[in-house]
Amino acid sequence: MAAVTSDGAPGERSGSGGSGVSGKPVALPHTRVGEGAHHVIAVHGWLCDRTSYDGIIGDLDEQTFSYAVPDLRGYGEARSTPGACTTSEAAGDILALADSLGWDRFSLVGHSMGGAIIQRVLVAAPERVRRMVGLAPVPASGVPLRDDRWELFAGAGERPENRREIIDDTTGGRCPAAWLVRMVRASTQRCDPAAVRAWLDSWALEDFRDQVRGFQVPVRVVVGSEDPSLTAEVMRATWLQWYEAAELVEMNGAGHYLMDETPLGAVRAAEDFLRADGGE
Repeated sequence: MAAVTSDGAPGERSGSGGSGVSGKPVALPHTRVGEGAHHVIAVHGWLCDRTSYDGIIGDLDEQTFSYAVPDLRGYGEARSTPGACTTSEAAGDILALADSLGWDRFSLVGHSMGGAIIQRVLVAAPERVRRMVGLAPVPASGVPLRDDRWELFAGAGERPENRREIIDDTTGGRCPAAWLVRMVRASTQRCDPAAVRAWLDSWALEDFRDQVRGFQVPVRVVVGSEDPSLTAEVMRATWLQWYEAAELVEMNGAGHYLMDETPLGAVRAAEDFLRADGGE
C-alpha cells in the first residue's frame, strides 16, 4: 500500500469555540493512498480525524483510485489550524487541497458531518465533482437535536463520557466496550474540544437544502440498519428527494460507524459505485 502524509498549514487556534477565521482556504494535511486515475477525497466525521478511515484503507483499490484523506481544521495534524469550523469553510479547504494535488475533477466520500461538507463542495464547484458517496451522511438540512439531546452533543467537546454515549447510541448499543473505549480515546486525543463544539453549530443547525436541489451528479448514500438517527427513512426524505441521480444502500448489522462495523461492505458500497463512472 502506498500512503504518503503531507503537511498542511498549522497555526494557533484563536478565541474560544474555534471561532477565529483564517482568512483563506488551506490545503489540509492528508494521507494519500493509491495511484489510480480516478481521484477521490474522503472527508471524516465529527468525533474523530482522518484516522477514522484506517479500518478500510488497507482494502482500497489502489490501481483504480487515488485517495486523499484530509484532517479538517481542529482535528489530527490540523488540530491547531485556526478557522470558523463550518462546513462552507471546509469546502474551500477541500477545493484548495484538490488544487494543491493538481486534481481538476474528483469524486467525494463523506462520513457523517463529512456528508454535509461534500455537499458544500458540490455547491461551490459542481463542475469538478464526478460522484459522491455519503456514509451515514448528514443531510443538507442539518440534524434536529432538541433538549437533552442537544445538551449531550453540545457537551461532547469537553466531556469524554458524552462522546461515549453518542457513539454507543448511534451504533445501536451493540459494540464491545473495548471498542467504545478505543473510539473515545482516539476522539479525545485527536480533536480540539473547542473545534468539536464549533463544528456542531454548522453541521447540525445550517440548512442549505435549497442549494442542492436538482443536481444531477450521481450520489449513493450508505446507512447502517442499526443507526437510530440517520436512517434509511431519513435518507429517502432528504438526499433522495433533492438529488436527481441518488440511490440508497442499507448495510445490515451496522450503525453509524460503517468503516469500523462493516469495513469490507463499506468499501464495496463506495468503490463499486465510484467505479461505475468510467470517465477520466
